[in-house]
Amino acid sequence: MYKIKIPHYVLDITERLESHGYECFIVGGCVRDALSGKEPHDYDLTSSATPDEMLEVFSDKITIPTGLKHGTLTVVSDGHNLEITTFRTDGNYLDNRHPSSVSFSRNIKDDLSRRDFTVNAMAYSDRTGLIDLFGGIKDLENGIIKCVGDPDRRFSEDGLRIMRGLRFASVLGFEIEEKTASSIERKRELLRNIATERLLSELLKLVCGIAADEILGRYFRVIGVILPELLPCVGFDQKNPHHDLDVYGHTLLTLKNCERSDMILRLAALFHDIGKPDTFTVDENGIGHFPDHARVGAEITDAVMRRLHASNELREKVVRLVAEHTRQIEPADKAVKRFLASHSEEDFKRALALRKADRLACAEGYRNVSDTERITSVLDSVIKEKACLTLGDLNAKGQDMKALGLRGREIGDMLSLLLNKVIDGELENNRDILIEYAEKHKNSVDTRIK
Repeated sequence: MYKIKIPHYVLDITERLESHGYECFIVGGCVRDALSGKEPHDYDLTSSATPDEMLEVFSDKITIPTGLKHGTLTVVSDGHNLEITTFRTDGNYLDNRHPSSVSFSRNIKDDLSRRDFTVNAMAYSDRTGLIDLFGGIKDLENGIIKCVGDPDRRFSEDGLRIMRGLRFASVLGFEIEEKTASSIERKRELLRNIATERLLSELLKLVCGIAADEILGRYFRVIGVILPELLPCVGFDQKNPHHDLDVYGHTLLTLKNCERSDMILRLAALFHDIGKPDTFTVDENGIGHFPDHARVGAEITDAVMRRLHASNELREKVVRLVAEHTRQIEPADKAVKRFLASHSEEDFKRALALRKADRLACAEGYRNVSDTERITSVLDSVIKEKACLTLGDLNAKGQDMKALGLRGREIGDMLSLLLNKVIDGELENNRDILIEYAEKHKNSVDTRIK
């Protein structure tokens, strides 16, 4: 007998509906997570009550008509928004994404039959216990992602389920059942019918999964439908002693070496060598080289992220990491301060993490990360000493420059010059010293740093 502890604000809803003669269950991902020993992030409910009946039952509560036509009502319970959907069957899926119509049902089996995967097709209530009609608990215990019913039908109904299946397998570390896996490959072109925003959302979760490298490696043809720019990397021989893997294999190992919780870092790892096939050259000794591949890769990544409608912040951070992943930084105060002056501490550490992951994905004998460790040590020292790295840190201000007779652009130019001198260790960040230097050089022809 499986027992799930349901929060009070959820029980308030289920028990209210049950007291009025209706069935009500928690369903889907929250049941899956609870049975796996994880705390559910949110709770979805399904009930035999129609939307009109639910509105009557919850007339004293705040309700939101989330999608009454499709049977969904949101009820606010103790400050939590809970979606309740009427048991239903779906009509034809004409766009491979949404049902053209829905029919309400009083039978929980009808509702569970239309769901995507067995591990998501379980329902639970304290009154009834666990309802598992399709072997979901067995698949959960065995680590299997398997479609409810016919996989081809499930994916034809909603093409996004293809990415959801890969995402679940990646995040949960599950295997995809053979027939489901074959259907994913067979039906992969359906992804072209899905909104790019939804694809990106699934991709971001997938790349942060515990088995992301395995799923991206096995299902590269599927991923290639939404990221065709990656396909030239598959099987691409680098012909270089630094690498014993093809470009895609090296990419996936780099990804595996990155912290899973850092979505920006993981995405940058996926794209970091995407420019290699376009920049490949072979020297007279038969050794392969990829001149300027970081810049070319950044341009490709930028185009991909724009096509997927990624946020500007996400796109810019990922593109910058790709562009700079081969940039050399000396493990010295001056070089580290220079880099830190144009990057946040978080972004600098991310760049170092990508550099280390990239190096560790090279052939044996070329995995030395001592330079990255030295840079990290210098960075920690710079941060600890709270070094002057921005104009805000500078102990000379615009009003000081104004008092010297500088005006307009001259003020900014002089402050920038002073900052660079301080970063390079040529001047102490002392107000009197900075003003004295500015006074001495204020009549220079050009104080700007170009």
